[in-house]
Amino acid sequence: MRILFIGDVMGSLGREMISTYLPRLKQKYHPQMTIVNGENAASGRGITEKIYKKLLQDGADIITMGNHTWDNREIFNFIDTANKMIRPANFPKGTPGVGMRIVKVNQEKLAVINLQGRALMTPLDDPFKMAEELVKEAKKETNLIFVDFHAETTSEKIALSWHLDGLVSGVIGTHTHVQTNDARILPKGTGRLTDVGMTGPENGILGMKKEGVIDKFITALPHRFEILEEGPGILSYCLLDIDNASGKCLKIENHVISNDHPFFS
Repeated sequence: MRILFIGDVMGSLGREMISTYLPRLKQKYHPQMTIVNGENAASGRGITEKIYKKLLQDGADIITMGNHTWDNREIFNFIDTANKMIRPANFPKGTPGVGMRIVKVNQEKLAVINLQGRALMTPLDDPFKMAEELVKEAKKETNLIFVDFHAETTSEKIALSWHLDGLVSGVIGTHTHVQTNDARILPKGTGRLTDVGMTGPENGILGMKKEGVIDKFITALPHRFEILEEGPGILSYCLLDIDNASGKCLKIENHVISNDHPFFS
């Protein structure tokens, strides 16, 4: 099985990159499963039902979320019926939505898990313990397990990948919006990338207008950051090839493309 995973979609430029390039990526790579992190898709803060449906229309099979899941309150109106969306599984018990879905892919099943880190973030339930519980549940049906770990620190993301080495097919980090250059297959067969990066404005700071961010660093005063909605865009993604029988990762690679530079011949 080949999985295409696209990092945090930021606002209108991110959505435009998805609409323009996702069909081309699918034509080029022929993935059996396409997963998109959409927690920033609505102006950098949450997601709407219209945007959720558009991402699916453009080629996403599953939408994952993160710490901005609840920023747009419209999500409360549709998350329980959005059967192709998952939010971090370690939100407190009783939170709307689900943190894992097991989907049929041709003759195989793939479990997709979403978790959120705790280091320098909201102190949710233990993602390591939750991962163990969900992996044990998923293993009853499949060895093919993909984890989107939405976390701030590289150490926590790397730690979870080692903790799950040999138990899941891939642990891919999101949230920090800058793609790391450490894609590898761990000794027991788990594909790992600390952060897949962002899909959105190329000339901002993590997708936001530069001026407010720079001024906050200079003055140490609070600022409301504004998402950048113009200029060139980037799309950050990774590919994982998974052995259907064992669930082990056979190949992992990461890429960033820009609409300001040549892409396809």
